[in-house]
Amino acid sequence: MNNFLNNQNWRYATKKFDAAKKISTEDLNILKEAIRLSSSSYGLQPYKVIIVENPELRANLQPAAWGQSQIVEASHLIVFANETKIDDSAIDDYLKNMSETRNTPMEALAGYGAFMKSKITALTAEEKNIWSAKQTYLALGNLLNAAAELKIDVTPMEGFVPAQINEILGLDKLNLNASLIATIGYRHEEDATQFYKKVRKSHEELFITL
Repeated sequence: MNNFLNNQNWRYATKKFDAAKKISTEDLNILKEAIRLSSSSYGLQPYKVIIVENPELRANLQPAAWGQSQIVEASHLIVFANETKIDDSAIDDYLKNMSETRNTPMEALAGYGAFMKSKITALTAEEKNIWSAKQTYLALGNLLNAAAELKIDVTPMEGFVPAQINEILGLDKLNLNASLIATIGYRHEEDATQFYKKVRKSHEELFITL
């Protein structure tokens, strides 16, 4: 656990990546698996994770991300896109996966499925979008933690125009919406931010014990 906390102190939102350093396929697969294993409400994972490697496509995305250099300098660009249309069929697909994975009859899952549908499909379109977008933050958390263990830098980003990202990547046609961006790679030795002391609230300010 001490090593985990040391790695959390090591990580920061990298401002300048070393474009010459690339993440190995092995390490990228570990990060992908960490994202895949992330917790989510009901286990539904109502999102897709787009990994953008194409340099020309990333250059096209940069203006939509406020021109931030990390978009093109990082080893990889990850876009977390939440699903915008969640209906009964999405829940049925999840139940089928659960049935096959756990060797459980579909009939035994009917009650759970009905409960999920009563809570999720009853939401308005706006409420569904907010709910599914929140799930991507859980996946981002796993990415941040796993990357720190591998000494891979991650910069989580909300500084972008979702509509523009959606248009460039064709996400609207897939009923997806860009909710988060994360650039991953290795910090440049000239990035002065890596030497800043981490600023966080004290235990006294942050925690309340009742």
